[in-house]
Formats: sequence, C-alpha cells, structure tokens
Amino acid sequence: MKTVIIDSLKQLVANRYLLVLSSGLLALAIGAVIYIALTVHPSELQLVSHYTAYGVTHLYRDQWFYLLTFAVFPLFVAIFHIILGIKLLLLKGPSLAIAFVWMGVAIIIIGWITASALLNVWSPL
Repeated sequence: MKTVIIDSLKQLVANRYLLVLSSGLLALAIGAVIYIALTVHPSELQLVSHYTAYGVTHLYRDQWFYLLTFAVFPLFVAIFHIILGIKLLLLKGPSLAIAFVWMGVAIIIIGWITASALLNVWSPL
C-alpha cells in the first residue's frame, strides 16, 4: 500500500500541470473554508435548515452552527477530487484526470457562491 501511494505521488509530480491544478484546487478550498468560517457569527436566531412536504411542520429550523457545515464541504470536495484525479491519472491518462480536477474547481466555486448568498441572506448583525 505504501509503495502504491508513493508511486501515485511520483506520477502526480511528473505531471506538472495536474500538480499545479491540484494545488490550486486545494488553495481554493482552503480560501472558501476560511471565508465561510469567518462569515458565520454566533446568534440566538434559528435558521431554516431544510424543507419537506412530509413532516408536520414543513420548515425545520436549526441553530447557527449548522452553517459551519458549509465550510466542510469545499474541503471534502477538494480532497476527493485530488485523490480521484490521481487515480484517473494512473488508470486513464492525464486528460481525464485534468478534466476531473477542473470539475472540482467548478464545484467549489459554485458551492462558495451558494454559501455566500446564504450567509448574506442570514446575517444576524
């Protein structure tokens, strides 16, 4: 297992474009985590966390720390896209791996925009 991981990382370092793209993806995810974590403020206000047509009350509310889960999402997306990008590099070649990592960049940007819009609507200040 250790040799498989080392060989995978060597292949990643050999492909400079994928290495820089993966580093950029990780930096973008860390930026999104920092922005979301600094934007969330503690408050006694409850926010609507989800809606369902099947429950007794259709709108379910949650505490402010529910918003911190939006900061975890970009980090998981970045880690999983980098790992799967390396796996695709080994199995299918660099073109599919690069496209997959670019898809991770797009997902993080869309998630950041969505979280920013949600945090701007819910501002306890």
